[in-house]
Amino acid sequence: MLPVKKILCPTDFSEPSLVALETARELAEHFDAELRVLHVLALAPPFPGGVVMVAAPDAYPSDAERFEVARECLDELIREHLPEHPRVIPEVRMGDAPHEIVFVAEQTDADLIVIGTHGETGWRHLAFGSVAETIVRMAHRPVLTVHGEPA
Repeated sequence: MLPVKKILCPTDFSEPSLVALETARELAEHFDAELRVLHVLALAPPFPGGVVMVAAPDAYPSDAERFEVARECLDELIREHLPEHPRVIPEVRMGDAPHEIVFVAEQTDADLIVIGTHGETGWRHLAFGSVAETIVRMAHRPVLTVHGEPA
């Protein structure tokens, strides 16, 4: 693992992911590492069969529009939080967050994944699950989880 040359930091733009981004930034500066900041858009749920839509054709944003908005948000996040880091790579993917994060880590040969966790417990954890926990179980590389405040 050492020296760390490539760090992957997924973000959902929440407070815990901003705390993780700050940790990833400090590590990237310390190791002079590349920092890839990833946002994964959830796939739009399909409409159930047999449902007739009588809505305006532009009632829901297209995947391309959602992707563009996410990219703009990611670029703004980088301008605000990583303005002086020379080796930042923004990336937006679409799919299941844990699987996409692990896939990007493998594909880019990341040395470390730094991810925020909301710290949910009890029924909220059972109901919503944990992306960070899933990544820890699935990833074949070190994962640093950074605790944020519960939502």
